[in-house]
Amino acid sequence: MFMNTLGRYFAGRFVTAALGVFFGLFVLLVFVDYIDLLRRAGGRPHISALMLAQTSMFRVPQLLERLMPFCILIGAMTCYLALSRRLELVVARAAGISAWQFVAPALWSALLLGLIATALFNPVSAAMQERAKQLEAEMFGDSSNSLQDASGFWINQITSDGQAIINAARSQQQGVLLTGLTVFRFETDFSFKDRLEAREATLEPGFWRFKDVRRYTLDSAPVDEETLLLPTTLTPAQVRNSFSTPETVSFWQLPSYIRSSESSGFATSGYRLQYHKLLARPFLLAAMVMLAASVSLGFFRFGGVQKMVLSGVAAGFLLYILSKVTEDLSKAELMHPIAAAWLPVFVGGLAGFMALLYQEDG
Repeated sequence: MFMNTLGRYFAGRFVTAALGVFFGLFVLLVFVDYIDLLRRAGGRPHISALMLAQTSMFRVPQLLERLMPFCILIGAMTCYLALSRRLELVVARAAGISAWQFVAPALWSALLLGLIATALFNPVSAAMQERAKQLEAEMFGDSSNSLQDASGFWINQITSDGQAIINAARSQQQGVLLTGLTVFRFETDFSFKDRLEAREATLEPGFWRFKDVRRYTLDSAPVDEETLLLPTTLTPAQVRNSFSTPETVSFWQLPSYIRSSESSGFATSGYRLQYHKLLARPFLLAAMVMLAASVSLGFFRFGGVQKMVLSGVAAGFLLYILSKVTEDLSKAELMHPIAAAWLPVFVGGLAGFMALLYQEDG
């Protein structure tokens, strides 16, 4: 069915609808994010509108990755409702073609789109997210250097010189480059030594290199230093677990990250979950096609179109809630990452298959 003319026609209609939803959502998210950046950039004349637009373009792809299953769901529903409204499904059924046959091209197309999203789009979105962080650091780096800002990333290190607690507003290059820093240093007897505020810090072998540093002590005035070296025993693999998130790691780099984290004795559940979620993505998109087909293959003359659309949206929302619950359970080490990644795929695919089987074969 997929290789003949009619199969290619159904596949083309589905891909066109899915990509239309994807790019429409992309434009909407860029516009909303651009307005938010304009608000944040108020009062900073050195920030150009072009730089804000470029930052929005780089930030949105990673968000679209999370919304990709909904793009496939809405695209498939739009495709089948349009085919039904134009009576093309009626003609196909009259020619003896079952629902399974004209759903199959969309399933294969969804699997192909999922493979492209995992192998190509994910590495691109991860690289663009890193570039967006660099642009944000250039535009808003000065405003993040505040003691009252308790957000961001934290790490604690203990060396022969004492203890240092590091807070960074933003992380780049998987924790190797930090911006908007506040560091609390303590002596070997854990008495307070000083507080550092720096614009950025780079992890080099054996030490952190801080730039544009202001040092505060209890018994003297603040001192400004252009560069300050802070000894450390941390490695990039160790820093990665505190200053990076699995979503910012490319699919092709995840296996090496998992191995390095295991060899360093750190938990790898987050990276394993992300890796298996990316492996399961093609099948999750196919499951979304099954859900969409189960609620949108009815005939327009029978009515109830609004009910079908709401049913499909509700099914996708419930599947999203299930995926978030399993993700949280996996991060809390209450569920194996493989089970957490593949359970929503299994539930969504089985629900769509059973609903479609009941409709078509009773």
